[in-house]
Amino acid sequence: MKALTWQGKRNLSIEEVPDPVIQEPTDAIIKVTSTAICGSDLHLYEVLGPYMHKGDILGHEPMGIVMEVGSAVKNLAPGDRVVIPFNIACGSCYMCSLGLQSQCETTQVRAKGSGAALFGYSELYGSVPGGQAEYLRVPHADYGPIKVGHDLDDQQYLYLSDILPTAWQAVAYAAVPDGGTLAVFGLGPVGQFCARIGRHLGHRVIGIDPVPERRAMAQRHGIETLDSHEHIGDELRELTDGRGPDAVVDAVGMEAHGSPVGGFAQFAAGLLPDALAQKAIETAGVDRLAALHASIDAVRRGGTISLSGVYGGMADPMPMLTLFDKQIQLRMGQCNVKHWIPELLPLVEQSGDPLGVHDLMTHEVPLEQGPEAYEMFQKKEDGCIKVVLKP
Repeated sequence: MKALTWQGKRNLSIEEVPDPVIQEPTDAIIKVTSTAICGSDLHLYEVLGPYMHKGDILGHEPMGIVMEVGSAVKNLAPGDRVVIPFNIACGSCYMCSLGLQSQCETTQVRAKGSGAALFGYSELYGSVPGGQAEYLRVPHADYGPIKVGHDLDDQQYLYLSDILPTAWQAVAYAAVPDGGTLAVFGLGPVGQFCARIGRHLGHRVIGIDPVPERRAMAQRHGIETLDSHEHIGDELRELTDGRGPDAVVDAVGMEAHGSPVGGFAQFAAGLLPDALAQKAIETAGVDRLAALHASIDAVRRGGTISLSGVYGGMADPMPMLTLFDKQIQLRMGQCNVKHWIPELLPLVEQSGDPLGVHDLMTHEVPLEQGPEAYEMFQKKEDGCIKVVLKP
């Protein structure tokens, strides 16, 4: 089969690789019909390269048609149409019973001190082959896949794999009070959905992003938008009776613009041999923190900051005096996809498209154009906000 593979920093290629096969009774094989590039995939393209291996298959936002199931899979049959959550969970362990599927005790990558295994997301999360390929082996298919109908197009369902539940969890964790204001830093795909979900739930939403196309997309959904700048906290306070927003979602993460020191540290770590780079990241790694520090500055006293952007630094400087003095609550973590599906599936199937799932994809290209699509997405060229690959 053809698959999009990692070959080195900013170096991807389409390769012929062996077709996946059933390895465990709880496996399934799907033929991938759509698979998206996630903003967090760009971290593999750059910062997390030391955890990647040449030939690793990327991608964690796939959906498709079941081709084959293992003997223990009773909930699926060949021909079923499914969306595959990005985290791999068993559904029966203690963590899964709490709705914390991202911490599944069956698939935790204990060798790296990480939570549940993820598709296509480096040695840190199990080196599981990803979904930017023609076919995908799905472990724990007796629990994970989200079975959907055949009547609606892929775009209606695809984002249930990651970014839509990630955004839903981010807004839930933000705990915006009735009549309150939510600020969303970063209007990439997850930030777009955070803003729309906030509006859907009846909140005032202000989105902040330096890219005009992203602000324009958010405005189409009734979102107030601001360009990001050094004094964004002051501007947000001016718009919220001098207090700041009640809650902030940081949908940017570790590669925020405007963080020269963190950017240099990431670049320097990337120059080291992989073993040394891993050690540096795990003991002294520093993220680009401009968006997080702006969130801390902007949120009102007693407010909540919800982190959906991925962070990976182990030595990040944090303004603890401000966090404590302002009585700020922080919530964060990988999304527990299956936990939110009962709430989200009816919304994406609802007529009228209340969350705007049909107004996110800006580019749909063949899988073979994946390397070029990654470069375009990273450089934010051609108005690129969300790319869907078609194997």
